[in-house]
Amino acid sequence: MKRLLLLLPLAMFLALAVILYRGLFIDPSELPSALIGKPFPAFSLPAVQSGQTLTEADLKGKPALVNVWATWCVACRVEHPMLNKLLKQGVTIHGVNYKDDNAAAQKWLVEFHDPYQLNINDARGTLGLDLGVYGAPETFLIDKQGIIRHKFVGVIDDRVWREQLAPLYQELVDEVQP
Repeated sequence: MKRLLLLLPLAMFLALAVILYRGLFIDPSELPSALIGKPFPAFSLPAVQSGQTLTEADLKGKPALVNVWATWCVACRVEHPMLNKLLKQGVTIHGVNYKDDNAAAQKWLVEFHDPYQLNINDARGTLGLDLGVYGAPETFLIDKQGIIRHKFVGVIDDRVWREQLAPLYQELVDEVQP
């Protein structure tokens, strides 16, 4: 019995080592979301540009990307030209300006161009919390009813768009068209 007790710390260490080793191979862009298949969370927040109140109902009507961004986010600066490119291709993109200064956000959109059809000012981060946002950028793919179909964590670049998001987005667009 004493021998088994002596081996217990070793067994616990090995189990922990295996768990940590597996964690090295987890893709952070594929973080699980409990919201997949559920409606976009309810909110009532001002728009970044106009200040008019927006709600989850404003996001419905056609498939869209909902991009969580901020001016303090270095990766968002890297991603922003791709969002402008997607806008030119006809992709509907909504923004959630997360825990940011609204004046800085407005300046950013003038300087780097505004790819967002709607842009929500989430200064206190309440919508981000409801979405389970870890940081920025994060992007949600919603269908025409506002149901979350996919979550992507990280920078959207040409490869990510082409290989992961474009096929999912196109599938949702094709569902809308007769």
